[in-house]
Amino acid sequence: MPDRYRDFALPDLGEGLTEGEILAWMVAPGDEIRLNQPIVEVETAKAAVEIPSPYAGVVSKLHFAAGDTVDVGSVIITFDVDPSGAEEPEEGLPPASEPGVTGSPAPAADPAAEGAGNGAGDGEKIAVLVGSGPKTARLTRRARVTPTEPHPSGQLPARPQPARVSAAAVGARAAQVVASSQVLAKPPVRKLARDLGVDLQTVGGTGPDGSVTRSDVEAAAGSAPNQPAATGAATAPAVQLLEFDPDTREHRIAIKGVRKLTAEAMVSSAFTAPHVTEFVTVDVTPSMDLVERLRAQPEFTGVRVSPLLLVARALLLAVARFPLINASWDEGAGEIVVKEYVNLGIAAATPRGLIVPNIKDAGALTLPELAHALDELVTVARSGRTTPADMAHGTITITSVGVFGVDAGTPILTPGEAAILCFGAVRDMPWVHDGEIAIRKVTQLSLSFDHRMIDGQLGSEFLADIAASLADPWRLVSW
Repeated sequence: MPDRYRDFALPDLGEGLTEGEILAWMVAPGDEIRLNQPIVEVETAKAAVEIPSPYAGVVSKLHFAAGDTVDVGSVIITFDVDPSGAEEPEEGLPPASEPGVTGSPAPAADPAAEGAGNGAGDGEKIAVLVGSGPKTARLTRRARVTPTEPHPSGQLPARPQPARVSAAAVGARAAQVVASSQVLAKPPVRKLARDLGVDLQTVGGTGPDGSVTRSDVEAAAGSAPNQPAATGAATAPAVQLLEFDPDTREHRIAIKGVRKLTAEAMVSSAFTAPHVTEFVTVDVTPSMDLVERLRAQPEFTGVRVSPLLLVARALLLAVARFPLINASWDEGAGEIVVKEYVNLGIAAATPRGLIVPNIKDAGALTLPELAHALDELVTVARSGRTTPADMAHGTITITSVGVFGVDAGTPILTPGEAAILCFGAVRDMPWVHDGEIAIRKVTQLSLSFDHRMIDGQLGSEFLADIAASLADPWRLVSW
């Protein structure tokens, strides 16, 4: 049968990216797979995503190995969609009739049902369109490793590569996914269950119609929901050291993925926007007291409440008072674009490097809604499952260096934004309070801004407004 075999090419995973690195295969030649089953995890310059299978059948051939960098549009896997049919020709597979696809795929579920990166921050794996090609991008292609001729078995020759998932592990994981899909639970709850290693089949749901809630999952995992959240991972990011030279005693680390994109973005921002940074020291004792009170409120049950929540709220209210802060510079049109919405970016240190996901339309959220959104953002970022859509279209950013014990910094603007707020460590310090020296909770805030759009007066007033709200948090709930 000439159309028995189907080639699947690496699709464009978003925003015109031209290549991706195969992190791990979840299938092996000879495995029987179902439609929309995750088959491979790929890292682009913006995110690590799982790609679902566009076909049901048997894996015939893997064209690249884990660790290879692959251009968008290159065939990565071949399927046998009719394994009971004729044997595969010895001289190779039939050529594809178009880039990335041979023939038409079997009827598939709506890609949106798999969580197609709509910016909601649900953390579900991203379904991609079959056969979509690369878009114009300004990224420079990396040197790629060209695969050698395959063995007669259809597998690539053995080579040094990261540990790969066994077929048995994949089968067990697939069985768990199928079983868990029968449980009523929202996508963010399913994501949390995967991160905490909780089988939804074993969790008794207390939500509407017996659905499993976040609290149910946390209770099953024995987690503590009210631990303070942080924008960084709990431990230092894992770094893969390569090519150790005993003569020079040096390690080489490949510049790729998130680290490569971050470097390009920071260089572009630093040499495009004229940065100015201002500092203010604030007594945040009342805000720290409010954090403790919020943790005891029923509206915040099951969600982490940290000082970052009040900093974010203070920034959002300050943007409402000084809307010119929430703007971007349009060089081509010769215009300053002021946004009436706030997509609040939160810089997060992850095992894959620094990323800045954002909370869409954060200015429209209530304080409990903002707390839940921050909690979800941090959870997804730590798991390494932040999608490109979650990081797109940010308008202003907060970076918290205090979680690392650092007092202050001069952050570089996120490209396309006019300001970034840096939140330092909260420390017990001597402070003049009511005319007397007292030990108070004190922190430093710093604001970097683009001096093309924001002059010193506007930047100073904006920073002072945030500081005033944290010194007297009644402003956060009364304005």
